[in-house]
Amino acid sequence: MSAESGAEIRPAGKEAAERLAALHALCFAEAWDASSIIRLLAMPGAFALMAVPSTADGDPDAPLPGFVLARAGGGEAEILTIGVDPAARGRGIGRRLLAAAAATALAAGADSLFLEVAEDNEEALRLYERFGFYLVGIRPAYYARGPVRIAARTLRCDLPPLRGLS
Repeated sequence: MSAESGAEIRPAGKEAAERLAALHALCFAEAWDASSIIRLLAMPGAFALMAVPSTADGDPDAPLPGFVLARAGGGEAEILTIGVDPAARGRGIGRRLLAAAAATALAAGADSLFLEVAEDNEEALRLYERFGFYLVGIRPAYYARGPVRIAARTLRCDLPPLRGLS
């Protein structure tokens, strides 16, 4: 539990798919539905972590402030998606989710962690840079913003050591 964020980071399984999908829809224009999340979680090495609000008091339907979905295998790990409810941003939840995902990936034998992020997502880019992620590629016109296409930056972080975990 963290007083900083008022949330505990816990593993999330397929039983949380509806809640994860609802949060994904708050965070992204192209939202993933619960069945997509369940299919991703069924992949070898896939895992999800969720931030559970301290005010939830065991309520299995309480809205989640954040989550991360990732997979690890072959000495590498990839964050498939990470999102924090816009109303909960700026409380350290994204940083804690990223740290927990990196620790889980490291425990699964990964020595590097990859992710893709829209090049106009400055807040996320700052977070990833603080963790030691660096640019390894660009996918032009990868994300759609209505009629506009935005490039994705592919980032890598070598595990360990990670910066910004504390």
